[in-house]
Amino acid sequence: MQKALRNLIAALLIAAPFGVAVAKLPPKPPLSPDQQAAAAATKKAAAEKTAAELAAAQDRAIANYVANEKAKGVETHAQMPAPAEHKAAAKKK
Repeated sequence: MQKALRNLIAALLIAAPFGVAVAKLPPKPPLSPDQQAAAAATKKAAAEKTAAELAAAQDRAIANYVANEKAKGVETHAQMPAPAEHKAAAKKK
């Protein structure tokens, strides 16, 4: 009897927090037009920063590849796009 009671208490201690954890939260209030504009500007700035970081990383990778191949004595024809091309590619996406 004590074992069954102990198991019942253990089950309740496990199930009760689960019920609290999955309780439905109220929906977020809608954003005002000013907040929407600020969120869009923030998202756009983050996307531009990410694109610039990607372009810089690609430039470093190409420069590293060319330097390593040059050290081996192999001539490479890796095409490094101009910075203007990076910006144009980022704007298309």
